Amino acid sequence: MKRDYNILVAAGAFLALAASCKQEMKFDACGQIDAVQVTVSAESSGRILSLDADEGDRLEAGETIGAIDSVQTYLQIEEIRRRINGAKTRLIDIDRQLEPQYSQLRSLESDLERYSRLLQSNAATEKQVSELKDRIELQKAQIAAQKQSWERNNMSVRSEMDGYEIQIEQRLDQLSKCRIKAPVSGTVLTKYAEAGESVTSGKPLIRIADLDNVYVRAYLTAGQLAGMKLGDTLCVIPDDGSASPRRIEGKLTWISQQAEFTPKNIQTRDERADMVYAVKVAVPNDGSLRLGMYAYVIK
Repeated sequence: MKRDYNILVAAGAFLALAASCKQEMKFDACGQIDAVQVTVSAESSGRILSLDADEGDRLEAGETIGAIDSVQTYLQIEEIRRRINGAKTRLIDIDRQLEPQYSQLRSLESDLERYSRLLQSNAATEKQVSELKDRIELQKAQIAAQKQSWERNNMSVRSEMDGYEIQIEQRLDQLSKCRIKAPVSGTVLTKYAEAGESVTSGKPLIRIADLDNVYVRAYLTAGQLAGMKLGDTLCVIPDDGSASPRRIEGKLTWISQQAEFTPKNIQTRDERADMVYAVKVAVPNDGSLRLGMYAYVIK
C-alpha cells in the first residue's frame, strides 16, 4: 500500500509540475513552422528519360535533375532547317543576273560618247546621237524594272526564312523545356513521378522547399500589433517537446492587410479574440526546425 501511495504521490507531483510549466509558458501567439515551397512541373509532354532527385536531396537553383524525351522536337528543328536551305536556293543574286544588261548599258554609253565626238566634227548625225540616248534610257528602265522584281522576290523569300527562324526559336524553347531544372535552391520534399513515366505539360514532378530560411505563420490581434512594424525582432520558441525549449530570435517580415477569423488550430494570447491578422516571423534554421512544427511567438 505504501508503495502504491508513493507512486500516486510521484505521479501527482509530475502532473502538477507539468501543469505549472504549461502555465509559465506565456506567449502572444502560436503558429506553425513553414517555408517557401515550389512545385516543379513538366513543361513539355513525353516520357521521362531521367529524374535524379529523391526526397531529402539538396538541390541548387538551375541544377538539371532530369530530362523528358525530346526526339520529336529535335526532328522538327532539323526539318525546318532544311526548309530554310531550300528557301535560300530561291534567292537571286541580282548583281550577277544584271551583269549582262549593265555590260550592254556601258557599251551604249561608250557609243554615245564616241558619236558625240563625231557629231562635233560633223562625222555623225543628231539622229544617231538621239537614238543612242533613247536606247540608253530604255536600257536603264529595263534594268530598274528587273531589279525591282527580283528585289521583291528576295524580300518574300527572306520573309519566309524569318518565319522559319522564329519556328526554330520556338522549337529550341520547347527543347530547353525538356530539361528538368530546379528553379530555386532547396530540399526535395515530395517526388511525384519516376523515370519511364509518360507525363503531360503541367504535371507536378517534385516539390522543393528552402529549409534554410523558414518562418512562423502566426496570428495577432490588432491590440498586439499596436506599435509593431516590419523588421521588429521577436522571440520564437519552437515546441520541440522538451521541458525547456530554446529561444530563437526572429524578424517580423510580413503583416496581412486584412483581418480574419482565428483558425481553429491556432491560438492567440486572448483566445476570445475572433478577428486577427496573419504575420510571418522569419527564423534561421540549423536543421532542427521542421515544417508543421508548432512554435510560440513572444513580442
